[in-house]
Amino acid sequence: MTDVLISADSHVTEPIELYEERVDARFRDRVPRIVERDGWRTLVAESVTPRKLMTVSELDLAVVGGSDPDQRRLEQAQDGVTAEVVYPNWALTVVFVGDPELQMAIAGAYNDWACDHLMHEHRSLPVAMVPMADVDAAIAEARRCAGLGFRALSLPARVEQAEYNDPRYDPFWSCATELGLPLTFHSGTGHDPRMVRGPGANVMNYVLAAQMDGPRVLLSLAAGGVLDRFPALRVVVVETGASWLGWVMTQADEVYVDHARFSKVQLSAKPSEFIRRQCAATFMVDPVAVRNRDVTGTGVLMWGNDYPHPEGTWPNSAPAVAEQFDGVGEADRAAILGGNAASVFGFDLARV
Repeated sequence: MTDVLISADSHVTEPIELYEERVDARFRDRVPRIVERDGWRTLVAESVTPRKLMTVSELDLAVVGGSDPDQRRLEQAQDGVTAEVVYPNWALTVVFVGDPELQMAIAGAYNDWACDHLMHEHRSLPVAMVPMADVDAAIAEARRCAGLGFRALSLPARVEQAEYNDPRYDPFWSCATELGLPLTFHSGTGHDPRMVRGPGANVMNYVLAAQMDGPRVLLSLAAGGVLDRFPALRVVVVETGASWLGWVMTQADEVYVDHARFSKVQLSAKPSEFIRRQCAATFMVDPVAVRNRDVTGTGVLMWGNDYPHPEGTWPNSAPAVAEQFDGVGEADRAAILGGNAASVFGFDLARV
């Protein structure tokens, strides 16, 4: 059996210069930059703690994950991947924090660049960045990006102004429904996921700060009534892992029933039913999520190789997939590895 692998979580290392080149002149002295500090290439941006990237001497090794379509296709094909949903590197860190007007300027610059460089063929699906600090501006950018041909939008996992169960966002959910574009929420966006320091911080920050963005987003939308009011919304939380889905879905239902007298919203179904109907979570290596599909259903699971990041499975996805999906039926395997992503993001399986 040959798997059709669609990576629902891939990345591009966009050239940092694009922000200075493409933003309005009044923002040019405020855009993110990469500078050398004490021998390290360091990402510097407003409202973001400076982030060490790699030593200057390692720069020549950073040759993967760029925007050249032929190189990307070659590198992904070597990993067995036939199509990809593409997220930025730098924009994920800098575009969803700080001054709302600057957020939108940086997002617009990235979206224009991605349209020019990544929307080259049907197997490449760049996701448009849409900050949510200003809902009216977010609606305008979503409409603009839909007009450019984007097939999905990326929103911050957290918004400083209010959680996603707040009614202020309803006009945006209505707009997304009208446009028919799925909404994605990448882990660690809209906040600094480095919540602790010291021994074990790398594990704690990734699991408890970044991956837990998944339950936070889905519960805000499901238990908060958003998915009930907007049944056509499609939501994907990205790089969050998915083993928590079984816990969240079963416990959310229990709590909703047991604490009904405290509820400010009456849902037409239990929270898990909205998650199962309208949501998905992506993972690279999560055998527990695969085993829990009898609890969660298969439709909530999407695989991604996280190309080209080291925590992903690229360029060794074949053994990772084989181990996780050993004994999994053909229909479930096909859905999780590519079919679900094809359905949500509009890939034509006959062409990939």
